Amino acid sequence: MDQLKPNPANSSPLTPLTFLERAAVVYGDCTSIVYNATTYTWFDTYNRCLRVASTIKSFGIERGHVVSVVAQNIPAMYELQFAVPMAGAVLNNINTRLDARTISVLLRHSESKLVFVDFHLQSLVLESISLFPSNVSRPILILITDDHDHLDHDSWSLDFLETYENMVKKGSPDFNWVRPESEWEPMTLNYTSGTTSSPKGVVHSYRSIFIITFDSLINWYVPKQPVYLWTLPMFHSNGWTYTWGMAAVGGTNICLRKFDASFIYNSINRHNVTHMSGAPVILNMLANYPKAKPLKSPVQFLTGGAPPPAAVVLRTESLGFVVSHGYGLTEAAGVVVSCAWKLKWNSFPATERAKLKARQGVRTLGLTEVNVVDPETGVSVKRDGLAMGEVVLRGGCLMLGYLKNPEATSKCLRENGWLYTGDVGVMHPDGYLEIKDRSKDIIITGGENVSSVEVESVLYSNPLVNEAAVVARPDEYWGETPCAFVSLKEGMVMKPTQVEIIEFCRERLPHYMVPKTVVFMEELPKTATGKIQKFNLRGIAKDMSSLPGATSRM
Repeated sequence: MDQLKPNPANSSPLTPLTFLERAAVVYGDCTSIVYNATTYTWFDTYNRCLRVASTIKSFGIERGHVVSVVAQNIPAMYELQFAVPMAGAVLNNINTRLDARTISVLLRHSESKLVFVDFHLQSLVLESISLFPSNVSRPILILITDDHDHLDHDSWSLDFLETYENMVKKGSPDFNWVRPESEWEPMTLNYTSGTTSSPKGVVHSYRSIFIITFDSLINWYVPKQPVYLWTLPMFHSNGWTYTWGMAAVGGTNICLRKFDASFIYNSINRHNVTHMSGAPVILNMLANYPKAKPLKSPVQFLTGGAPPPAAVVLRTESLGFVVSHGYGLTEAAGVVVSCAWKLKWNSFPATERAKLKARQGVRTLGLTEVNVVDPETGVSVKRDGLAMGEVVLRGGCLMLGYLKNPEATSKCLRENGWLYTGDVGVMHPDGYLEIKDRSKDIIITGGENVSSVEVESVLYSNPLVNEAAVVARPDEYWGETPCAFVSLKEGMVMKPTQVEIIEFCRERLPHYMVPKTVVFMEELPKTATGKIQKFNLRGIAKDMSSLPGATSRM
């Protein structure tokens, strides 16, 4: 046995780019992308990606150079998830809702050589480039136009070297795409921070992306040729790797610019959508849409981020959505813990099923291990569903590290072999994980730990509440007290008061967990991926600290 060694035939570097190559053969005449009046087949998509990759290479882009994309969920954005690494470059998707200053910081930090710019976002990117210091080289800019934007060369800014479609026309369909020499080479760069802290650029290898893409398909039981509606921004961890995953199974990608409930429901019915993903805010939007009708056929919905409140799960499932809940982070490239469903749970009452489904669950097959530990000692917490600790992970789908940030990398990827997530959770007796909060979101009031997630779940069960978020408000006596920010459902004549909301919580929670303050807002501030911006709300609560607990409307 010891004479058998790896050789070139059995040790080709893993890369998800081969999924597209295969899709062009197996699903060549099947629809790959639908966007407004534009439709492509998998052969078209492979051909277009090769052409774009060859043109990228002709610009002098070398192996390991960073190429950025600032675009919404349009066909070019999907194609670039393949075309950029096919040119040997590192793919950097940028959050489209960031301001120009932050985008400028990210482009400089990554030393991006080339930026693909959505036509609708060109002013934002041009402003970000204008903020570059005079001694810093500016990246090449490429303009992406929509299928209905017909621009001649004189009608677009001289700041752009070329348009995306011209790159397709000029490129070679016979391009020999750049394969990784090692599966440990960097493939993607995604930034985790927005405008609140120094950027942390998460770098993933071809190996980790290959593993998590396979894992994501198996974990969600994605069949061959699904119809996938892009309600999840592709810039968010590359669409949780379903960009490459859809090529693996020959799926149809329904691309969207608009994310409002009416447009989503129309798209589901028009295209017979089978799968979609998104943050709990999308679930909430669909559940509270006044004109929502039961779906013609079930739609699988994978949600992540904050735990979806049980009340929201119940409402969406009554409409025909089959909700799966997972836990992941940019550092893991996708969902790595999911609520694996047990058949015996089908006989439980609906409310109990919803509570079980809101738990994050157990590790997916692509992750080696997940645990909840004391962050100081590293010792596992008691598996009683009560003892809280930090969630830690290990497995082949984890990041290489943070770009140019060895200190943050070593703090996250510890020498004891674990990635420390910064999330607070409990482990239930049945081995299922439940996230309680981000460590920074735990509220300590009078020495008692309050999980904002638990309080939010109760608020969401109020039939008048549309959105809810709970943060700490400084208090001279208690140290901190829970402060609830709430938006109400549309069309209500009689709006609840702070006292009524507090009493609603008091009937369902221990008194120390009940919000002492309620702030009513038209809409809660959110990130581009639909997560409520608690740092923003914490700032508001802090500014209120000198005021007595009182209702407020904003």
